[in-house]
Amino acid sequence: MKAKKILNIIYLAASVSLVSSCKNDMLDVTPTDRVSDAAITGDSVTFEAYVINRYLGIRLTNKEAEGTLPGFGRGFEYAMWSSLTDESIYNNDDNTWLVQKGELSPDNLGIAGTFWGRSYRSIRECNYALANIDKVTISENHKKWLRAELKFIRAFRYHDLIRNYGGVPLLGDNVYELGTDYTDASLFERKSLAECINYAVNELNAAAADLPSNNNSSWLKGRATKGAALALKSRLLLYAASPLYNAGTWQAAFDAAKSVIDLNKYGLSSNYQNMFISSSENSEVIFARYYTVGARHVPMEIANGPNGYDAWGGNLPLQNLVDSYEMTNGKLIDDPSSGYDPQNPYFNRDPRLSYTVLYNGSPYRGRTVETFIPGGRDSKDGPSNWNTSKTGYYLRKFVDESMPINNPWNIAGLQPWIYFRYAEILLNYAEAANEVYGPEVVPAGAALSAKAAIDQIRARNGVNMPALTAGMTKDQMREAIRRERRVELAFEEHRFYDVRRWKIAEQTENAPAEGITITKTGNTLSYQKKVALEGRKFMEQHYWLPIPRAEIQASGNKLPQNSKY
Repeated sequence: MKAKKILNIIYLAASVSLVSSCKNDMLDVTPTDRVSDAAITGDSVTFEAYVINRYLGIRLTNKEAEGTLPGFGRGFEYAMWSSLTDESIYNNDDNTWLVQKGELSPDNLGIAGTFWGRSYRSIRECNYALANIDKVTISENHKKWLRAELKFIRAFRYHDLIRNYGGVPLLGDNVYELGTDYTDASLFERKSLAECINYAVNELNAAAADLPSNNNSSWLKGRATKGAALALKSRLLLYAASPLYNAGTWQAAFDAAKSVIDLNKYGLSSNYQNMFISSSENSEVIFARYYTVGARHVPMEIANGPNGYDAWGGNLPLQNLVDSYEMTNGKLIDDPSSGYDPQNPYFNRDPRLSYTVLYNGSPYRGRTVETFIPGGRDSKDGPSNWNTSKTGYYLRKFVDESMPINNPWNIAGLQPWIYFRYAEILLNYAEAANEVYGPEVVPAGAALSAKAAIDQIRARNGVNMPALTAGMTKDQMREAIRRERRVELAFEEHRFYDVRRWKIAEQTENAPAEGITITKTGNTLSYQKKVALEGRKFMEQHYWLPIPRAEIQASGNKLPQNSKY
């Protein structure tokens, strides 16, 4: 297979709106559904619209991008990224179970198969804009801003590639064209993790220098800012310092997180639950994707709600996640002194549990959730029982009770998807600070220790969890920080990457996917753990996704595959 075919898969044309006038064998016509190169570069408004649309990608698989096109990561889809982890399972599979069961292969990546193609297509689109921006009649200051925006978007796409595949080919500013036979093997050379991260970080440094500090006017909302570039840099350098990557230093990760804090622009929301459903300005949100009625996403309410409300179950929280939430006194549920009662398991738990998970007895839409058997309205004995939760839990996070469950189309799906928020930065800071300085040292020039950063998150209004215990060792603090990341950032596409970068996935992802069976006898409830999805399996090669086999073949087998696939 000729190497040029890879361009049909990973580089493609810039977009359906960026195709030059093409000729038919019989007719020489300009398609009316496309915009020519000359039209894009000849009009500043059209060119800027092209840049803005680079925040979106192309739909590449079934049941993807309900409503508007996908953005970065996976975001709001029927099967969310959480359902490839020990956070949740997807009720009706939708190509997630094969990942959970360790059946991932280059020929079948399930819902994980779109990152390579979408990312490289977007990188090519950004390169096209950067190569042609000087043809546009627009002020130099505005060009500087748009270049910075394109560099940010390109870096975000590389971040998606790096965290899924490891080292990848770097295309620089090249705009590869279709129809050319690329036989140069260097095109397919996979750079080291350090080279890839350094490239993306340098792009983000350049972007941060020229991006605006604020995007609070309506026409800037959802576009990159200086803070967004620095937040992505913080995440990348945290990953780089982690055991799986071993491609950077904890000091660099600390400095990157501190640079976001030092902007003195962001803070913690006083309403943890509302933050994920309100599109109003919030000081915690650094960068998000926003939706409108005419450009909405999957209606979370019907997609994930309990069957007793005629909803579809969807992404079902696992007992593995539920057990991670502490008691309100800050003790773990397996601590004999915690006060945890296995026959009253949701009493006096970290409030973030009730903001994230619907469990038996949760108040919801005018009644309490009933997952008990026999007779529970949200159990297999209730209506729409084919949508009954396999775990005994339903998703609460992101769900807006003001939106309808029945007939939500063109009404619901308005929640913002938050890519970066300040709590993540504090968690990044704490993790790096602990590794460099220890749990309670306030580094020179900083205002927070690792412990103090975590305590801020726990103390926010509506959460009000006690401060971490003083005097922890570095190892104890590391475990506390990892647990805090798990509960604070649940369902936000962090867990999949965290357990891999920490190299603990062989423990967490081989643990049984547990749920709960609640049996009601008279007025008494009894609780029994169960396996909600059989055959969960993780092997060493799964620390990285395989590159789709079609990509390897299209390169003439010049593109190296990840190990053991």
